Amino acid sequence: MKTQHPRSELSTHEVINQPPLPGDFNLSDDPAFKSAIGSGLAKLSLSGGPKDGLSEHAEHLSRFGKLAGSADMRELGRLANENKPVLKAFDARGRRLDEVEYHPAYHQLMKAGLENGVSSIAWTAKASGHMAHAALAYMMGWADTGVGCPMTMTYAVAPVLQHEDWTHETWLAGVISAKYDGVCKPASGKSGLTMGMAMTEKQGGSDLRANTTKAKVGADGEAELTGHKWFCSAPMSDGFLTLAYEDTGLSCFLVPKWRPDGTRNAIEIQRLKDKMGDHSNASSEIEYRGAWAKRVGEPGRGIPTIINMAHHTRFDCITGSASGMRKAVTMAAHFARHRTVFQKKLIDQVLMQNTLADLALESEAALALSFTVAAGFDAPKDSHAHTLSRILTPVAKYWVCKRQPSVVAEALECLGGVGFVEESGLPRLFRTSPLNSVWEGSGNIIALDIMRALQSTKTKDVFSVEMARIGGDIPELQNLTNWLQDTPNADARLFAERAALVFAADALPAGPLREAWITLRIQNPTHIWGANAGKIDAAHIVSRLDGWHQV
Repeated sequence: MKTQHPRSELSTHEVINQPPLPGDFNLSDDPAFKSAIGSGLAKLSLSGGPKDGLSEHAEHLSRFGKLAGSADMRELGRLANENKPVLKAFDARGRRLDEVEYHPAYHQLMKAGLENGVSSIAWTAKASGHMAHAALAYMMGWADTGVGCPMTMTYAVAPVLQHEDWTHETWLAGVISAKYDGVCKPASGKSGLTMGMAMTEKQGGSDLRANTTKAKVGADGEAELTGHKWFCSAPMSDGFLTLAYEDTGLSCFLVPKWRPDGTRNAIEIQRLKDKMGDHSNASSEIEYRGAWAKRVGEPGRGIPTIINMAHHTRFDCITGSASGMRKAVTMAAHFARHRTVFQKKLIDQVLMQNTLADLALESEAALALSFTVAAGFDAPKDSHAHTLSRILTPVAKYWVCKRQPSVVAEALECLGGVGFVEESGLPRLFRTSPLNSVWEGSGNIIALDIMRALQSTKTKDVFSVEMARIGGDIPELQNLTNWLQDTPNADARLFAERAALVFAADALPAGPLREAWITLRIQNPTHIWGANAGKIDAAHIVSRLDGWHQV
């Protein structure tokens, strides 16, 4: 909650030695952010992409970094989460609406993100669009993570729509318009569109072939769908990609909120999920009661069609977790910088500095890995980096998303009891921290997907080339890179972890950061944050958390 001139001199005591509230951050000035972008651009240029592909976006990223990092935007995030969405299934006379009512702060956040290109810039930029998208999505996460869900799905649906001519005029154009229109009305009458996804069902979960939703398909792929979906996030989206069985097998369909004749489609919202976190974004259970839909992709090829969307949402899971980690560590460092304990600033106490350095290192590696993944999405098709992204994306998703809860929990502890109080913002960040590890495939599903990727000769060959290069460039990793090349039947989770450690080391810049990563994550790993006395340049790593924000 925003305040002005609170009283410090109270009747029983004076409020002293309490850090000021975090102020405004220009997120684009963070050395970790700049370093990660540099690493991504270096990878992109090696695959034939432009060396300075983000130069045209520099001013925009700086403006958005100031906006997304502001205390005002964090306040909108608080309001949107404390005032949860409400289901309006019926109107006052019992007619079905199937709408969700949001707090005004939610709409302000959506407008800020969409109209600054979070969802569209990847598809409209002349160069490095996915890297620009990663930068914007990373910064948007500092304001609120809940709105990231509809923004991500709106971003990720574009490559699916691009392959369907009939979607271009209304759907694709609306998705990449960089406009937010929060009114519930037919897509043809809106200035901008958002998209959702509905795949899983109660009996199947990740086993999509266990779905039971049926499609009665007529001419030109138009269909009526009957069935349920167990998870449908952002149910006020203008349309949804979904899976249903027709005679030829499981197909992918676009289900709009409104039918082509301008009437409401038969998508009934059964209830909103009572979630652990991300309260600003509604997640629902829905039923199709003869809902109008139209097939996208080939008949019976629904999973490969929608997986293209899921591949892009997994990319955003990585970026989102990197964002949450960096925010948590920065907030912890801000507190420690202004708090005195035992005659020293907390940040100057050796144990606290070691802890913050360890956490900051993890956040830097996650951010660097995010932009390495982004470079693969931007790389020319059939290039080394583009092919590598098939395995690099799930590897990074597996590791980065699993690390976030532990990082946020330790950062919360750095504030002591204050960190456990809602007003600090860290409890909300902690509650949402496990989400990305679940979304678009939990750990075992992602580990299996990594092993599946290696069954492709092309992907396996590119992975082997990359391991040989990294082992040659960083001799300390050679034993590990050799193991990754020579162990095709390794435990899938162990393989995912070790591959992530190697890719992260390569993504970090040579010098104290990379040396610290190799020391603490590969050569001398520990189970406890901060158990690194004298092993790394902790002061250097912590210093990168300072000097780029104001109170």
